[in-house]
Amino acid sequence: MCYASCVQALQALADPIRRELLALLATGERTAGELAAPFPVSRPAISRHLRVLRESGLVRVRSEGRERRYALEPAPLRQLDEWLEPYRDLWAQRLDALDTEIARGRRLTRNGESA
Repeated sequence: MCYASCVQALQALADPIRRELLALLATGERTAGELAAPFPVSRPAISRHLRVLRESGLVRVRSEGRERRYALEPAPLRQLDEWLEPYRDLWAQRLDALDTEIARGRRLTRNGESA
């Protein structure tokens, strides 16, 4: 389906700064300066992160006068979401089972029984 593009998107999303940049862009277009402001890293480092996001297709850029404006490109995220869909039920079942075991342990503890 989207194996190569999904892997590329996952690689880009592996970095916490890039994930945070995407979260900022989810609220609307921003300049590189606006994106760099909240981070304790250099602007060249932010530019490198933005390049990775652009190359993975997660971000698009357009020029407006002297500024470059960045925007979220949702298509790769949709592809990734579709690719992950078959695994959701598997994880939901396992998390439900874990929740049941945690609740069971709490009941036993309240009743003074050992697990």
